[in-house]
Amino acid sequence: MDSRLTLVVGATTNPSRYAFSAAQLFLEKNLEFIPIGIKKGELFGKEILDLNARPDLKNVHTITLYIGPANQTEWIDYLIGLHPKRIIFNPGTENPEFFKKASEAGIEVLTACNLVMLSTGQF
Repeated sequence: MDSRLTLVVGATTNPSRYAFSAAQLFLEKNLEFIPIGIKKGELFGKEILDLNARPDLKNVHTITLYIGPANQTEWIDYLIGLHPKRIIFNPGTENPEFFKKASEAGIEVLTACNLVMLSTGQF
């Protein structure tokens, strides 16, 4: 299993959502991920962690965002505080304030589609 732990922010059990599709691809590609969001449930055998609880997670390599800018503000400091190496802003999640804070914290910021990255081996 790849050791680059990815946090899927905005995880959901709804199969019509991109966060669900991303988690499914992580599973298929045997990549380690943790689903986290405000919706409760289980995703491919993993409990969706409660974002409101701001769990203390270690060794997060990548954060991939599936929540829009209007819903990010209260989570920015928490997510930066996890000290990931990079944050992937998927289409519709772009946020200049978050970009700036993450970059200033030394985190690589990517505006990209995680589904495309996983499908084409660019992850």
